[in-house]
Amino acid sequence: MTTALEKARKDPESMKAKILTVARRIFGEYGFHGTTTRMIAREVGIDISTLYYHWGEKGDLYEAVVLDIHEDLRQALTDVEKVIHGKPLAERMDISIDMMTDYLFECPEVSNLILFRYFGKTRNQESLDFRVPELVSDIARSMDLTKDRKNVSIRARMQVLAMMNAIYNFISGENFFRPMLELEREEYIIRVKETLKFLLIPAFIAQEVI
Repeated sequence: MTTALEKARKDPESMKAKILTVARRIFGEYGFHGTTTRMIAREVGIDISTLYYHWGEKGDLYEAVVLDIHEDLRQALTDVEKVIHGKPLAERMDISIDMMTDYLFECPEVSNLILFRYFGKTRNQESLDFRVPELVSDIARSMDLTKDRKNVSIRARMQVLAMMNAIYNFISGENFFRPMLELEREEYIIRVKETLKFLLIPAFIAQEVI
């Protein structure tokens, strides 16, 4: 049976998809507890009964948003892998940082919701986190930290998490960091990429030598 999320992804012009798009943005801005279904319905321009008809309760919609974001992130990582495959590590890192920061700056709700997942709790949390280890393993394999994505060491997983968190925090912290640094958005994005490369590429190159 086709799920509501599958229907929304197949038809981006449908009401289900419109609600999902707004829900991603609002959940990404306010988190699960700070968001209400009335906020989402008002932004879409529908009444609350229409939202419930398409998505059910708030928890159901939030679960769909999290799964939708995981799928988008997985696809973004797949796109990166196609470009960097077979290249030297430093070049893979350089390209990956450019592509992933561009993607996440275009979709800031991805970083925001992932960080909300880290530091906040919802009643249905356990059922929504099952894909995170898969993403970490895929990145570890892509960076040649492991040859077997089903048997990734704790060290490799921690290194991937450190890299992911560095990127997520610069994205989610933009509204705090950018005014502090007195940078326009375009310059801020350039500086984020520059800083990430400064920190991460030498660290991973050193790991390769070891």
